Amino acid sequence: MNVSTSQLPTILITRKVHFNAAHRLHNPAMSDAWNRETFGKCNNPNWHGHNYVLEVVLKGRPDPATGYVYDLGRLKSILKSRILDRVDHKNLNLDVPFMSAIIPTTENFAVAIWNELHSSLPSGLLHCVRLFETERNWVEFFGPQPQTT
Repeated sequence: MNVSTSQLPTILITRKVHFNAAHRLHNPAMSDAWNRETFGKCNNPNWHGHNYVLEVVLKGRPDPATGYVYDLGRLKSILKSRILDRVDHKNLNLDVPFMSAIIPTTENFAVAIWNELHSSLPSGLLHCVRLFETERNWVEFFGPQPQTT
């Protein structure tokens, strides 16, 4: 098939992975009372855990030679080495260097995952990190927004 890349549609592809991790929401700059009031059960000093679901969405045009936007097998490997091996069955507050000194809310965790992934993928390909803390609670991060003047 002899089709130029510009004639191909833009496609979103997604890889979904699951992992388990514990955390505690706590701001050390604030009082214990403030932390309990603000974070409730999530401030439990003995931690609590979640069965996270991570969806990583890539956006691009299929390669005319392969039909792929990106090889999902390669994405699976990147997710395993850059994220899963580092967070699965870990304490986000204590065991995960890229979460060091960050309050491990789902919002902050999604941004940190983006930061871990974007340099491992071709420029402009990473479209969205969608992180589910529960079936009913999730966040989406579409990367840093350009500064306007």
